[in-house]
Amino acid sequence: MSTNDQVTTEETQIILELATKTLTIEGDYVELGCYRGDTSILLGKLLAQHFPATTRSSPSDSSNPSDPELGNYQLSSSSCGKPVENQWKTAKKLWIYDSFAGLPTKTSEDSSGAGQNFQAGELLVTKREVITKIKKAGLHNIIVKKAWFNELTDKDLPSKIAFAFLDGDLYGSIKTSLHLVSPRLSPQGVMLVHDYNNPELPGSSHAVDEFLRQNPAFRLQVRATLAILSRS
Repeated sequence: MSTNDQVTTEETQIILELATKTLTIEGDYVELGCYRGDTSILLGKLLAQHFPATTRSSPSDSSNPSDPELGNYQLSSSSCGKPVENQWKTAKKLWIYDSFAGLPTKTSEDSSGAGQNFQAGELLVTKREVITKIKKAGLHNIIVKKAWFNELTDKDLPSKIAFAFLDGDLYGSIKTSLHLVSPRLSPQGVMLVHDYNNPELPGSSHAVDEFLRQNPAFRLQVRATLAILSRS
């Protein structure tokens, strides 16, 4: 199982376990904050094993339509295993979002003596690196969007979401991610927030706890440093 230096093997197993449980729930998968794309590859492979091929046009990107490296990237999906019963007619996609410019600037909610390593610009991985990794894995079911999370609009996300992995590290990124995903989450869908209860990144916990106070219909379960949010 592929892991990286930001997501542990235990956390990866939990992510895949919960992602598998949402295969039959209406909606696509999303990942906000993909870093090197290791988790993206595992989620893409999971979906490819269970859903038949489908093709649709790539979403437009008005940021720089003449430069494909700055636009969206998508291949058509293929099946490499027995599909699950697909009542939603079309194969699920994985939509991944990242600034590909490293971390944004911290806010006061991110202040921690233990987290001096997480400064603006750190954890930078280029979009080209992630796309190359997706191609090498032979996956054709992933849509990649380059943007800061607060730049995303309704047209950038799928209308229905079954599973979301939110790994923005900092308070502002997690808060924005929850705001974007929660209205689109299917009734039995799941949101996972990374770095909950991580003393180096307290902004993640602040954002989750604030969201729960404002959205009492959601319940919280914690496994490792993953906050698992679902509707009561």
